[in-house]
Amino acid sequence: MDEKPHFGPGRNELWFRVWVSLAGLAFVGVMLAVRGMPTGPGLIEAFGIPVLLFGGTTLWCGRKLIKRDHPE
Repeated sequence: MDEKPHFGPGRNELWFRVWVSLAGLAFVGVMLAVRGMPTGPGLIEAFGIPVLLFGGTTLWCGRKLIKRDHPE
């Protein structure tokens, strides 16, 4: 039973999400290089949340692309 899903983002949209997420991670890296590592609660707001969001999206989309778990 090797049935492809009929819903969800297509291959092109997954690649778009991967590239946007990698750009977001790059911007976080530039922010850290320019402003330095924040301290206190700002660490979570300026570093933790974007890394979780962009990193998680990159991993999720990459996994779907590798497994070919997307509609054509």
